[in-house]
Amino acid sequence: MSNLLENLFGSSPVMPLEQHVNIAYRCTRELIGFIDAALAEDWDKATEVRKTIAALEHEADNLKKEIRLHLPKSLFMPVPREDLLELLLVQDKMANLTKDVSGLVLGRRMVIPKELAANFRVFVQRNVDAAKQARKSVRELDELFTTGFRGAEVKLVTSLIETLDNIETETDDLQASLRRDLFKIEDSLKPVDVIFLYRVIELTGEIANMAERVGRRLELLLSH
Repeated sequence: MSNLLENLFGSSPVMPLEQHVNIAYRCTRELIGFIDAALAEDWDKATEVRKTIAALEHEADNLKKEIRLHLPKSLFMPVPREDLLELLLVQDKMANLTKDVSGLVLGRRMVIPKELAANFRVFVQRNVDAAKQARKSVRELDELFTTGFRGAEVKLVTSLIETLDNIETETDDLQASLRRDLFKIEDSLKPVDVIFLYRVIELTGEIANMAERVGRRLELLLSH
């Protein structure tokens, strides 16, 4: 890991952050297969996907720690080190939340009510889409570094962030719709199941929120 980081930092201080966001996105992407297995009540398959999620979350966490230890304190770039570390933190939370959602669903073997299943699947997909757009935005960091955070590359990243904002807004709307649908059928479910369903919806929605916060951190970098 250290040799890899030294090589990456040698070419660009931001390349490890791009590697990290790629791992975080790969982790969130696994949530689609996990939810498909859960909706089918295929708990053996869900267990296998959950193992992959946990492994990727662990990989992202390890890389985060290495970056925090080795990110130079003085960089020849027009952005503060602290801002890069804040970006790293919100990237990492996307993977953490994915692990939390899958752990809660698998641990309780939660059955998503059929009235919610289709919309919940769309909701999960759009949260993953938000993480993908966050990754796409962060992957422009190296070009931004090369251009000194100026010029046409700034316009490109700004456009990517606007798209990310739109996806996150859509996930908010989907979350509100799911909550309304769940409210309609609450009386037919066990109270404890209702509580945990709301919690799963909330945690899943936080993935897109963290992706949107990646965009906010990038905007801060652009403002320097």
